[in-house]
Amino acid sequence: MDSLWALGASVDLDLLGRFAYMLALVAAGFGARRLGVLTDVRNERLGQVAFYVLLPALVFTSTYDKRLGELLSVALVAGLVVVIGTLVALSLVSNRGGDDDVRSVAVIQSYHGNFGYFGVPVVAATLGSTAAATASIILGLGALIQIPLTILVLVRINETEADFLGELRNLVTNPILLTLGVGLAFATLQLDLPTAAGTGLDWLSTLALPVALLAVGGSLDPRGHEIPLTRTATVVGLKVLVMPLVAWLVFSGFGADALTRNAALVMFGSPTAVSTYVYATELGGDSAFASVNVFATTVASIVSLFFLLLVIA
Repeated sequence: MDSLWALGASVDLDLLGRFAYMLALVAAGFGARRLGVLTDVRNERLGQVAFYVLLPALVFTSTYDKRLGELLSVALVAGLVVVIGTLVALSLVSNRGGDDDVRSVAVIQSYHGNFGYFGVPVVAATLGSTAAATASIILGLGALIQIPLTILVLVRINETEADFLGELRNLVTNPILLTLGVGLAFATLQLDLPTAAGTGLDWLSTLALPVALLAVGGSLDPRGHEIPLTRTATVVGLKVLVMPLVAWLVFSGFGADALTRNAALVMFGSPTAVSTYVYATELGGDSAFASVNVFATTVASIVSLFFLLLVIA
């Protein structure tokens, strides 16, 4: 009894409240979708507001007033490549055999994280603006690695064809990545932002987390027939448990500072990206299986990240 009391007393109530708030937002989006309040069209519009307005505002306000040397480092870039590469290898080994449409989805969803809608907003809400700047760099570099890699894996395993030029065009014109470039330009040139513009962007950035998580909740669909639950458990384990553990070992081994390491842990502990469902549907993957995995990793990551942040705090 004393040990339970001590554990309860050691819990950061502020952190607990923040994660309860995030879980409530995801649940609200999920419930609104099931009740028909958040229709396909409305959820798409909500996601567009987050993607084109709020998340770019958060990325820009997190990066424009930082020194570039504070954001980019060899440890950050090398750590990012090693962590993703390690998880790709582990996911290929763990998902041998079985139907190609299921196996391909299990592989990509074991490493392809939701850096934009989940990772950066959660880092900003729990670790602060400076950590969010580092998370934004991980978002940008990660997108350049994850998206082409995911398309390649699906095409190779399912023997389908993809419009690589079209996907490259979408990547280059991604508003979040473009805003990251502008923010880094401001940081490099040490440009000032007008007070009114800064105030407005700060206000918009505060809406990024609730709107993005509502959209994530509204996009979840756990329904499916004959879903291979063992595969789902493998995906969840690799994505929300093994990946942040590997990130911890890699970034610590590379001598990254605590802020960079902690931001990376949260980013790599984020759930599977909703976009993997879209890629799976278009490139021969099992869409029902992909949908269940997005749902499972989202719920699991909220719990796992809470305990992870308790440890690193």
